[in-house]
This record gives sequence, structure tokens and C-alpha cells, in this order.
Amino acid sequence: MDNASLARYIVLIIAVVNSVLNLVGYQTISDDLTNDLVAVASGVYFLYAAWKNNYLSEKGQAQKRVLERHDLK
Repeated sequence: MDNASLARYIVLIIAVVNSVLNLVGYQTISDDLTNDLVAVASGVYFLYAAWKNNYLSEKGQAQKRVLERHDLK
């Protein structure tokens, strides 16, 4: 199992434990902390998606030229 898969499983386990604890009445993570983490994670994800889905780097510019040369873009 690679590190990314392991990290996803760990986060999943933490989320399930947190959900179960919330269902039985234990507040494990404050709402303010949750909102802050979601805002930061969303911002990082949006920046990453913008970077990966556009031809901003030199490698991306080269890929765009190849696509245009073969009439794929």
C-alpha cells in the first residue's frame, strides 16, 4: 500500500470515529476548527486544481504546443 492510500484510510478512520462520537453526544472537534480546516483545505485544493488544469508551467506550455500541433486543442 502506498503512502497516499494509507493516508486516505487513516483520514477515513478518523472521520468515522469522529462521526460515531458525535452521534453518541461527544463533541470531539469544535465547529470553528472544522470550518477553518475546511476553508484552508478548499483553498489549497482550488489552487492545486487551477494549477493542474491550466498550462501555467513550462512543461504545461510544451504540452499545449504538442496538442495544438496535432489539432487536439
